[in-house]
Amino acid sequence: MIENRPGLTLLAHLTLMAGVVIVALPVWVAFVASTHTATDFMSGTIPLWPGPHLVENYARMLDTGVSTSGTPPVGTMMLNSLVMALLIACGKIAISITSAFAIVYFRFPLRTLAFWCIFITLMLPVEVRIVPTFQVVADLGMLNSYAGLTIPLIASATATFLFRQVFLTIPDELTEAARIDGAGPMKFFRDILLPLSRTNIAALFVILFIYGWNQYLWPLLITTSSDYYTIVAGIKRMADAVDGLPQWHLVMATAMLAMLPPVAVVIGMQRLFVKGLVETEK
Repeated sequence: MIENRPGLTLLAHLTLMAGVVIVALPVWVAFVASTHTATDFMSGTIPLWPGPHLVENYARMLDTGVSTSGTPPVGTMMLNSLVMALLIACGKIAISITSAFAIVYFRFPLRTLAFWCIFITLMLPVEVRIVPTFQVVADLGMLNSYAGLTIPLIASATATFLFRQVFLTIPDELTEAARIDGAGPMKFFRDILLPLSRTNIAALFVILFIYGWNQYLWPLLITTSSDYYTIVAGIKRMADAVDGLPQWHLVMATAMLAMLPPVAVVIGMQRLFVKGLVETEK
């Protein structure tokens, strides 16, 4: 039985409301800034209510972009980020789930060593090996390409570990029953493991999509053509305007547009995402 304490309930609600304000206030300020003109910020004060230029600012960013920063329209950069995020998320899941399947269900020499060699790569993120990785990508002629944007980021030790743990929870009796029914390895993988891993795949997809969408350093390093600029790197380029002061109202409009796809993915897959994180037994 839960004891009813009005004071504790009030404190809990006030804490939640304070957390919402802390998280939502920067988003609100960015939205308000995106509806004003550049001159509204010259005085050093930021308006707290939306202005009359919402449609004008957003239409400009979607149509022409900011010429002084050399960035293309936001639509092009968002498309590049979308392709990059989808390729990274789907590639990581495909490679990780097949790797975990091989490690758990196949018996071969040094199987455990192979898993720990994969797992130890967690200590070598792309930022640590960025110079040799860039050299390899440049030597292979993959600069300014989707392959160069995604392939160096496509392997995931974390996802391999998570899928391995999921497969270890599946009863051995299910594997024996499939073998008795004449199911081969790939049929067992396709008809049994994939359906059982659906919620885990969805949860990982959300995390990996946001990971790919928010990539900044690697796209900034290997893209010199505006045709392959991503939205996060594009925001940085707009903020570093060379020919004049940054047009912060347009930068904020771009930032608000950049939030939409990740938010849509989280909202659209929220049920599967939460279920995949809390589900422990099959």
